[in-house]
Amino acid sequence: MENLSVLAEKVHQAFETRTRMRDEALAQARQLTRHCAHAIRAIHRGEQDLAQQHLEEARTLVEGLKSALAGFPELFYAGYTQDAIKEYAEASLTCALILDQELPMPEDLGVEYATYLNGMAETVGELRRRCLDILRHGYSEEAERLLTWMDDIYALMVTIDYPDAVTNGLRRLTDLMRGIVERTRGDMTISLREQKLQELLTRALDELSPQEPDADNPGL
Repeated sequence: MENLSVLAEKVHQAFETRTRMRDEALAQARQLTRHCAHAIRAIHRGEQDLAQQHLEEARTLVEGLKSALAGFPELFYAGYTQDAIKEYAEASLTCALILDQELPMPEDLGVEYATYLNGMAETVGELRRRCLDILRHGYSEEAERLLTWMDDIYALMVTIDYPDAVTNGLRRLTDLMRGIVERTRGDMTISLREQKLQELLTRALDELSPQEPDADNPGL
């Protein structure tokens, strides 16, 4: 009986601690997700300084989660924690690619490879959004640059042929990515053709428009 009492006390202490750490991790994960969403929204609006501020706050939260959950790997690798860290990878990569900066590696962000790749896969959707924003004002080389990144990311993802248990479900995102890339390429092709057609029409109208008479030679 005495052994059972000791066991019960230890179990209660262990579970109380784990429950408290879980609740704190959930709260931090929610904050992390919000900062990442705000960073992505800011970069799409051209608010670079604000985006950077949110990324710095997100990085602090990631480091805090890693430190607090060092003794609780089951909580650190839980879905809600890694999903939030994935959002951090996505926001960091999105901002870097849109700003044409050097691509941060997993070691730079302090995230696991699988989490990093899932975040990179979701970056493709944000790059499509950026391309469409650009195409609203006409075709440009900037949209072409982003499409090249989308192609390169997809080309990388199709080589990651490992079980979902290893990649955290990366294959599903890769399948979705193909459609996003192809639709974006189609939109850009249409935009380029429309621009060329507009240029041809403008040139034709200029050639057909009557010439202004020469003041010194009215007959011309």
